[in-house]
Amino acid sequence: MNVGDDEKRLIQEAKSGKDEAFATLFQRNYPFLYKYLIKLSLRPDVSEDLAQETMLKAYVHIQSFKEESKFSTWLISIASRLFLDLQRKEKRRRKIFEKAKAEALRKMKWQLAMNGERWTENMELFAELEPEMRVPILLKHYYGYTYAEIAIILRLKEGTVKSRVHHGLKQLRKEWPT
Repeated sequence: MNVGDDEKRLIQEAKSGKDEAFATLFQRNYPFLYKYLIKLSLRPDVSEDLAQETMLKAYVHIQSFKEESKFSTWLISIASRLFLDLQRKEKRRRKIFEKAKAEALRKMKWQLAMNGERWTENMELFAELEPEMRVPILLKHYYGYTYAEIAIILRLKEGTVKSRVHHGLKQLRKEWPT
């Protein structure tokens, strides 16, 4: 029996409700599917989640597999759609976050103006830093925490905290008005 015939047999068994047959299809196709998703997403955690979600969808919808292509091709089509859906969701989430961030900045600027203070260009540059860099810089240079204390607060390694402060300050200096 060749591989194609064996796959067809397993698909028919899986369609008739034999979980062992689907488990075999899963084991044979999972490495290929996972490698595809790694190349697509470039994120191992996302790839793992998408591969599992793909296999779940394939299991639930095995009856709709028309067998006009290889089983692996069907899995790739499911995985690709799931990845694109995830990208759209993340894009919407980013837009919502950016809108909320802009609104918060607008309110802070207004609050400062009401208190007779000014929103400076330096504050604008600081606000543009990624939160991963902004938080440790704020804790270190405004509140005076040590690197070790910041590492505990943020549950990071001390070297990571130092690196984020360094790179954040470097980015600020590059953008700073001369």
